[in-house]
Amino acid sequence: MRAWYALHYALWLVKEIFTGAATVAHDALTPGHASRPKILEYPLRCETDVEITVMASSITITPGTLTLGIAPAGNGQPATLFVHAMYAEDLVADLDEMQRRLLRATRGREVDA
Repeated sequence: MRAWYALHYALWLVKEIFTGAATVAHDALTPGHASRPKILEYPLRCETDVEITVMASSITITPGTLTLGIAPAGNGQPATLFVHAMYAEDLVADLDEMQRRLLRATRGREVDA
């Protein structure tokens, strides 16, 4: 893992945690419901156990999202996460961004989007 990219990922994740907490708190304290919950089956480009574990943990510690389960890779299929999100409007794009940043931190180079 490249230290610079790992630090960058950690700082980005802290920002996402605070942003998610503010969103959930705002929704809880205002009338009505802005949440649009969804469960998504998300195939991963992460390959190692460390990458998959960090990705699943990063999702779970971000307020408003939760990793429900992990399907292991097999039969030519990648590992898959099952993710519940309270706010699903940009869920796939957000998970793609998280995975891209994580892979850059673990592999030390730019990865394709």
